Amino acid sequence: MKILRPIPILMSCLILTANAAAQVSLTPPGVDTPPAADKSAAKPKAKPPVQAKKPPAPAATAKPAAPAAAPAAAATPAPVPDDPNADLVYGAYQRGQYKTAFDLASKRAQDFSDPKAMTMLGELYANAMGVKRDYAKAADWYKRAADGGDREGMFALAMLRLGGRGGPVNREEAVKLLASSAKLGNPKAAYNLALLYLDGQTLPQDLKRSAELLRVAADAGNPEAQYALATFYKEGTGVPKDLDKAVRLLQAASLADNVDAEVEYAIALYNGTGTPKNEAAAVALLRKAAKQNSPIAQNRLARVLLSGQGATMDKVEAMKWHIIAKTAGKGDPTLDEALATLSPEDRARAQEGARIWLGKK
Repeated sequence: MKILRPIPILMSCLILTANAAAQVSLTPPGVDTPPAADKSAAKPKAKPPVQAKKPPAPAATAKPAAPAAAPAAAATPAPVPDDPNADLVYGAYQRGQYKTAFDLASKRAQDFSDPKAMTMLGELYANAMGVKRDYAKAADWYKRAADGGDREGMFALAMLRLGGRGGPVNREEAVKLLASSAKLGNPKAAYNLALLYLDGQTLPQDLKRSAELLRVAADAGNPEAQYALATFYKEGTGVPKDLDKAVRLLQAASLADNVDAEVEYAIALYNGTGTPKNEAAAVALLRKAAKQNSPIAQNRLARVLLSGQGATMDKVEAMKWHIIAKTAGKGDPTLDEALATLSPEDRARAQEGARIWLGKK
């Protein structure tokens, strides 16, 4: 039986998101080359510690290779307000009534100088919700919110400053804002600050400090930080090497739907590395990650279905996932050869299944 090969921890340069309220996420991990077969690699992840090889997420991605960061462009919802009087603003935002949220937030900002309402206005302008996108206005509102002590406003403004949106790039100001937001308990700020210490460009590289910040964010339940810290423990980057802690963090991140963690945890379960062996659970996780469009999971699932180890052998389904993964750039010569023996009818069924799946994306 062929065991699933783990993904090596390789780190390459990180890119922080420029979106006002977006959080850096990790890209899919880099891929090890299995014996006599898998010669392709996923995108590189985060910048290596000192002498590490350059390969990635994120992301996570992926988003495992060391936490490499691909920008996450989606806006994150504004935090639940602490002030009950602001519930109407947040409620309108949650229901998608952005124009109403804008009007209510504008009144609270004007009448009560409410920092959270100011952050909401920045959010709406930055993401074109109910108003035309205007990064300059977003930055202005985030700045007012940050000056008023709102940690979300600090974080959002930091991301704009790093991306040069709504004003020139200002990494020094961004670092200060991230540090202030992290100090106030914002896990996204701690995570992104950790990436800056890991990257070693905006800040001097400090792997120990990066690990400390990742731990803060991971303990607060941030799945990207849990995944990144897992790779640190797996490789002994900034922390003592500890496979048991790495697997526990991968499990926590996978439960929060971090796709890269799902793939890594599935591989650990399949091989019984740092956790009791459970092939059925591993295959279920691979299926989940494959359906979330992880080319690595799709490739590993194809291998499992071809071998019949941990799942019922299904060469047609294996070929389907192989085609899908290959379309995303995750080729596999071994699968090409092994599945070349399919009958024309089965090959047509597999191709049709892949076509239907790809058409849904």
